[in-house]
Parts: sequence; C-alpha cells; structure tokens
Amino acid sequence: MNNLLLKIPSGAVVKWLLLTIVAIVALTALYIWAALTWSYSVGERAGWVQKFSHKGWICKTWEGELALVNMPGATQEKFFFTVRDDAVAAQITKVMGKRVSLHYEEKMGLPTSCFGETRHFVDRVTAVEEIPLAPGIVVPTTPRAEPAPAAPATPAR
Repeated sequence: MNNLLLKIPSGAVVKWLLLTIVAIVALTALYIWAALTWSYSVGERAGWVQKFSHKGWICKTWEGELALVNMPGATQEKFFFTVRDDAVAAQITKVMGKRVSLHYEEKMGLPTSCFGETRHFVDRVTAVEEIPLAPGIVVPTTPRAEPAPAAPATPAR
C-alpha cells in the first residue's frame, strides 16, 4: 500500500519548478512589452472616418475604418485601425465627417486581439483643410468668407 501513495517532491524540485514558472512569465511579459513598444512601420493615412466604435467583450478598444479615395469615381479603399488612447478617440469622434489625417504605428507580433483587432494603432489625428485633386489643384474644405458688400453708390448731383 505504501508504494501506491504519491511521494511529496523534495524542496529542490519545488524550487526548480517555481523558477521555471517565473522565468516563463518574465519572458512572456518581456515579449509583450517589446511588441508594444517597437514599431514595424510608422505613417499617415488621409481620408474620412466612416466607422468608429468602442468594442470588445473583456478588453475594450476603439476600432475604426477610414475611407481612402484616390480619384473621384474610383472604388474606395478602407484602412482599418485601432485606438488605445481615449483622448485620441475623443478627437476622432469630434472630427467625424471631415477629411482627416491619421498618424499610426504598425505593430507586429502582438499575441492576442486584446490589444486591438488591427495592427495599425492611431496615436494622432489632424483635420485636413484642403483636398488635393492634382498637383497644384486643391479644393478647400472650409468655406471662404464672403466679401463684404460694396457700399451703395451715391447719386451724382
């Protein structure tokens, strides 16, 4: 009967097991930190934010869609992005419906979708004042001030 009882591991085995678990957790944390701080690419995209929502079951992130239009009449391309900062999300919400430029960092190798559904993380938004149509041809997006009406001419005597 004594042969069937489980033996209690010695102190050295328990210590080795704990050190192994701590090393695995530390290496995983180091990998996640490196993936979040290192950027594969950095860039800007311009277009119109057509969809922006705060979603997720446990890890809530802001996910959006930027409509990119190259030429009038051309098929639009969509740029999917993630925002982790609530202040940037508030800025994007404020400029929805206007042409914007989004500054983003592309992250590679993130272990889960808990950090965001896309690889493109937006960290800055700027409203674009002019839409370039061709080199040297732009369409302003803000209406120009109307010139003041001229004073009525005084009748000659």
